[in-house]
Amino acid sequence: MDGTETRQRRAEELGLRYALSIGKLPRVSEDGPLSVPESQRVSPKLLGTELSRETALSIGLQVIVPFIFAGLGLSGAGILLNYFQGKKLRAFSCELTRSPYGVFPETAFTVTCQIMVPLLLSGLGMMTAGLVMNTIQHWPVFMEVKDLLTLVPPLVGLKGNLEMTLASRLSTAANTGQIDDPREQHRVISSNLALVQVQATVVGFLAAMAALLLGALSRGELDFEKVELLCASSVITAFLAAFALGMLMVCIVIGARKLGVNPDNIATPIAASLGDLITLSILAFFSSFFYKHKALGPAPYHPRSCLPPPIFNSLGDSQSSYSRYLTPLVCIGLMALTPVWVLIAKKNPPIMKILKFGWFPIILAMMISSFGGLILNKTISKEQYKGMAIFTPIICGVGGNLVAIQTSRISTYLHMWSTPGVLPLWMKKFWPNPCSAFCTSEINSMSARVLLFLVIPGHLIFLYVIYLVEGHSVPNSKTFVVFYLLAGLIQVTILLYLAEVMARLTWHQALDPDNHCIPYLTGLGDLLGTGLLALCFLISWLLSEAELDGILELASGPP
Repeated sequence: MDGTETRQRRAEELGLRYALSIGKLPRVSEDGPLSVPESQRVSPKLLGTELSRETALSIGLQVIVPFIFAGLGLSGAGILLNYFQGKKLRAFSCELTRSPYGVFPETAFTVTCQIMVPLLLSGLGMMTAGLVMNTIQHWPVFMEVKDLLTLVPPLVGLKGNLEMTLASRLSTAANTGQIDDPREQHRVISSNLALVQVQATVVGFLAAMAALLLGALSRGELDFEKVELLCASSVITAFLAAFALGMLMVCIVIGARKLGVNPDNIATPIAASLGDLITLSILAFFSSFFYKHKALGPAPYHPRSCLPPPIFNSLGDSQSSYSRYLTPLVCIGLMALTPVWVLIAKKNPPIMKILKFGWFPIILAMMISSFGGLILNKTISKEQYKGMAIFTPIICGVGGNLVAIQTSRISTYLHMWSTPGVLPLWMKKFWPNPCSAFCTSEINSMSARVLLFLVIPGHLIFLYVIYLVEGHSVPNSKTFVVFYLLAGLIQVTILLYLAEVMARLTWHQALDPDNHCIPYLTGLGDLLGTGLLALCFLISWLLSEAELDGILELASGPP
């Protein structure tokens, strides 16, 4: 009875609500309580039947049949995906490239194999650059314009500030599929190359100014006669080297992507293999060219001289005028192309953002490299530092290459598994324990170990080749070899740890490590490499002098 009364009461309440909704009030019975008209009453039997119709069995039967058909459909889709893996399915590539360890499955062996050959090739290029530098340091233009030697590390370092940064950006874009579409590929490549040309032109000019200021501070005077030659040589070297290496990076990244090789492992070492040689060759050629044409002007006439005053025909006058305006025209012409490159870079908003806000890392890295150039300028002509010109490109290049590879790999890893501003849970520490940076099973720690283990064998190979080619121009003592290898190991260890720290800090600030870490690290690699190399030469020389003094004392002693 209680249940029946409850159902009737609920039905009457529903009827009341219905009456109120249609604007009619129920009649009041004589007994007092509200009553619902007979036509508006809801049958309690019908409501009870509706409420009790669904049971667990009926719900299960209603759900299980569509569920089985959906499962069959998903299974069929999985079978089709497995069948078309690596093939084209309605213009979409179904090739599976991601894995828990990155874009391509990598082990320590595969990383070593992919890095070893480009690193050796880059070492040959750097050794050639060292031999070239050992030769051109005796050219008249380098003997007279000493600040050209200060320009060498920052201009050579542009491959780290610009080309390696470009290679890292393109490698990240390739690994994340951004350049698989032909239209998107053209837009990304053209805007990146335009960005590099703008940066090279501006940084080349600033590097010349920095070399002049550092030279003036060290000598106590500023030589205004060499300003035009230094600026023109620096700007045209940076411009042409950036264009040539930029095109080379584009070809390497696209080719590596098609061959299934990780561009992070090979792009930066190959850039370095030709970067030093191309940059030094362009600098030596154009500085000598401007120096010779600047010397074509008439020599000043002294009245006390016994020689008659010089007489120039119209050809000589025009040649002198042409030589006078040659270097300013080169600087102005290359700087005038900057707006064209900016218009091309505007097609890609992320690149335009780099163009607006990415100058600080490049300029600061250039300044750091300039201090390395000042060290080179002060030591290269002294007897105790004989061979400094040969080893400088090698030790600086090896450190820059290895740290650029590691930074590029960390950047790609963060782009794959996180979003800018948010670090993965296992990378929350900004200053990780050095043991965790080199001794864990994590993929970035594994690659750091591989790169560190390549330092000693690589330098030994380079030392052997140098002794075969220029053995008379370099120290041949075992002491120097030991200290040189120790310096290279210290340099790379510091750089690899700083790469891990800086990548985390920049990513936490929602900045791209490709653009903000590599310039700092390569510039610091130049400074560390040049300073440690000079220290190796100094220690080796002091030990050899002490040993020689001991031998002379023994020889001059009583029999």
